[in-house]
Amino acid sequence: MIQNQLQNPLPNRPRTPERPAATARTGAAVRFEGVVKDFAGHRALANFDLTLHPGELVALLGPSGSGKTTALRVLAGLESTDAGTILIDGVDVSTLPTSRRDLGMVFQSYSLFPHLSAGDNVEFGLRMQKVRGEERRDRAAAALALVGLDAHYDRFAHQLSGGQQQRVALARALVTEPRVLLLDEPLSALDAKVRVALREEIRRIQTELGITTLFVTHDQDEALAVADRVAVMRAGSIEQIGAPEELYTRPASPFIADFIGLSNQLLGTVLHGFAQVHGAKLPLLDPSQADGAVTVSVRPEDLELGPDGAPGVVVSSSFHGSLRRTTVHLHDGTPLVVQHDVRLRPAVGETVGVTFTGAPVSVDPIAAPV
Repeated sequence: MIQNQLQNPLPNRPRTPERPAATARTGAAVRFEGVVKDFAGHRALANFDLTLHPGELVALLGPSGSGKTTALRVLAGLESTDAGTILIDGVDVSTLPTSRRDLGMVFQSYSLFPHLSAGDNVEFGLRMQKVRGEERRDRAAAALALVGLDAHYDRFAHQLSGGQQQRVALARALVTEPRVLLLDEPLSALDAKVRVALREEIRRIQTELGITTLFVTHDQDEALAVADRVAVMRAGSIEQIGAPEELYTRPASPFIADFIGLSNQLLGTVLHGFAQVHGAKLPLLDPSQADGAVTVSVRPEDLELGPDGAPGVVVSSSFHGSLRRTTVHLHDGTPLVVQHDVRLRPAVGETVGVTFTGAPVSVDPIAAPV
């Protein structure tokens, strides 16, 4: 198996003594406990708590300034903490330097040494570990093979595409067999097609090696596609964490509903466990919600176009390959985005009706004026 090639590329060759053979296969447990980080009076992390299970890939997702990159950097030891504890396999690493935390890191910038070949770049970490020449070369070659670049060992950075350079950076992070892999916006500098291909490759390799991974991204599609769990951050804390499907279908707040995927925000009223909006009576994701005025979050796929329902006028309709999104302005001015079959092609200016499928919705109470 490729995994065995990476971990022990030569038969009967002893491993470096400080690294147990099972570490990369089983993954390490990582815990943030009440971590606080301030920058010049701004609280970047506020009592931040997060657990990564062995072998799990967790994506940190959130808007700019939410603290996701800061969380990764304090785990890496690139930033100190002002309070709280960071544990790897139960050991407090909060005060350890980066070099003693046994992490692999891949960042947005490829950061390859331009005067070194791809193979020499991958070998660099092994040189720092004082791994012997023959074993070092064999392990670097196996790591490049793992990312599909076994034929590029002698090529320099300027001879590689952006996607290939990022694969070299990934191989360099993996070759030392770290306990935890950290990925900070590793795909954002790549074009869309390469980004999709490489994110799938990262997921394949991470699953194959069983390495615990923290993946920071601002791209929700990326997070939902690769992660076992997604943690959505806001103002230095986690607003909600769960499987991608859970965050999409059962958002804990309108912020999550709006941030994950698309969502229409409508004024409505909760009465006896149902949201009443534009003549429809919709079940609540949280049936315990108190009666009163609310903002209702409705997914575009939970709306339908037809002759009946709330009347409105089509203002735009866009093709998205396997689906079409049409924006309708209701007669009271409310804009609605409806996601539907591509075979339905409403014309701009056409009068249509919008109906609700009856899918459960999340709501946010509207505070009464003081």
